[in-house]
Amino acid sequence: MPDITSPQNERVKYVVKLRSDKRQRQRDGVMLVEGCYELELALASGLRPREVFFCEELIAGRPATVLEEEPVPVTRIVFEKMSYRDNPDGWLAIFPAPHRTLDSLLLSPIPFLILAESVEKPGNLGAILRTADAAGVDGLLVCDPRVDLSNPNIVRASRGTLFTVPAVETTNSEALAWLRANRIQVLAATQHADIFYTNVDLCQPICIAVGTEDKGLTDFWMDAADLKVKIPMMGKVNSLNVSTSTAIILYEAVRQRRM
Repeated sequence: MPDITSPQNERVKYVVKLRSDKRQRQRDGVMLVEGCYELELALASGLRPREVFFCEELIAGRPATVLEEEPVPVTRIVFEKMSYRDNPDGWLAIFPAPHRTLDSLLLSPIPFLILAESVEKPGNLGAILRTADAAGVDGLLVCDPRVDLSNPNIVRASRGTLFTVPAVETTNSEALAWLRANRIQVLAATQHADIFYTNVDLCQPICIAVGTEDKGLTDFWMDAADLKVKIPMMGKVNSLNVSTSTAIILYEAVRQRRM
């Protein structure tokens, strides 16, 4: 019989609170990770869960990585109460939230980074992380964040790549000082540029900076940028989704670096 059968159980209520309460997550230094694949990536990154829940009725597979803690069986109604996914696969855990600093980032010989300033939609930040993982970037600088990296929707949208791409929450001024100290140029993506992104050298140490969904980068990064580039726009709308713009420029950098 499952250990937890009531949605009113205090442990269940705590999970539900973590799902929506940023302050609670930050106060306790934890985050929720749901999904077998996502749990595997979190475990592979070296994190160890505080508590793992599973629903036998929902699971399609088990994490390939051995869990040190015995998972807690719950009923389907309890799991669906805790779940934040549309089609849960029966696995959910509480993990300590990763804490990384700029100085902890391991840079490749030719550094390759993304900077996201004040992106406010978890889905966009998660999508940027997925692209960053695929493109093999050194890290993601999340500057003056409007959404915390422990947000469950970032974990979901990133497909767990939050645990494979080093992501650092920092301020604009700290990020710029660190980039300058490491001699990494800042490339600003903006429709106000005169040069297309395909016409610049992306094989040098570079950090691709993108801004908010509605207004783009602030004057801080526009003034600090070493390069400003734009993506050709032939339609009526003058901008792309921030995660789409990031992906386009990132893969131009990948193309150039593989030549």
